[in-house]
Amino acid sequence: MKSIVIHAARDLRIEDQPVPAPGPGEVLVDMAVGGICGSDLHYFNHGGFGDVRLREPMVLGHEVSGHIAALGPGVTGLAVGQMVAVSPSRPCGDCRFCNEAMFNQCLNMRFYGSAMPFPHIQGAFRQQLVALAAQCAPADGLSPGAAAMAEPLAVALHATNRLGPLLGKSVLVTGCGPIGILSILAARRAGADLVVATDLGPFPLDMARRAGADVTLDMAADPDGLRPYRGEKGMFDALYECSGVAVALSAAVPSLRPGATIVQLGLGGDMTLPLQAMTAKELRWAGSFRFHEEFFTGVSLMQKGLIDVEPFITQSFALDDAVAAFETAGDRSRAIKAQIRLGDAG
Repeated sequence: MKSIVIHAARDLRIEDQPVPAPGPGEVLVDMAVGGICGSDLHYFNHGGFGDVRLREPMVLGHEVSGHIAALGPGVTGLAVGQMVAVSPSRPCGDCRFCNEAMFNQCLNMRFYGSAMPFPHIQGAFRQQLVALAAQCAPADGLSPGAAAMAEPLAVALHATNRLGPLLGKSVLVTGCGPIGILSILAARRAGADLVVATDLGPFPLDMARRAGADVTLDMAADPDGLRPYRGEKGMFDALYECSGVAVALSAAVPSLRPGATIVQLGLGGDMTLPLQAMTAKELRWAGSFRFHEEFFTGVSLMQKGLIDVEPFITQSFALDDAVAAFETAGDRSRAIKAQIRLGDAG
């Protein structure tokens, strides 16, 4: 079978690997679609991010969907031919954090396509994948592309959980890449009344409007665009910070009302925070890292038509065109979510 393997920065190869067989509690999945994530782009462009560096070749990818090809012994609740979204999150289930139901903080996490541990955790951009049955969310009725969006949607839903109730609240979203767009959809589904989104270019802001943002602000064209929201110590109840850029957070703080909550999704490296202003307003800052149960919730919401991700799948490439797919995915002037068709079913 073919797999998409990163060897070093800008050294992406299509390689043949053995076809696996499912064991007890496992399934074999004929992969359909894989979405390119920001972390995949960091490996492709830079060979890693921060202290996380490639030390051996690694199959990329963790936003995937496919069809069940075979069931291992003891598997129930799934059927051969069924469309599934495959969660890349595989906590050990037995460490101190798993025992506290903090599965996204697992000490022995095996998250697809991650160079954090060594040996690296191989990813899911391949034609066939053996996965735990428990990772597979039945995605009947969804397109393969939509099913593959379950992972980034789960990230946005987890962040929404971290923010708390949003019914009737005013929300600011900084950074309108895939996670920012999905955060707008999640905030709307959670009942946010006003959603304002900021970015640095027309294309992501157009997509933000399609996602349901009431107001979009191009901070490159007007760096002071948030000024109307700063009166009386600010008006936003919540901030999804999706850019990972310190200047975006600093620009947002004056428009947050006292007692507002910031959830940090963007991971752009260490950031200098305006702590004096945050302290004076008694702002709450919360990190948001990955997800767990939200993966299955996201699939269910899409199946019910309550969240529509299809408009934000902007490109689809054949597996053999993986390099072109990665180059396009990094172009924020025309891509929100670029996906790769991993098999005939894609």
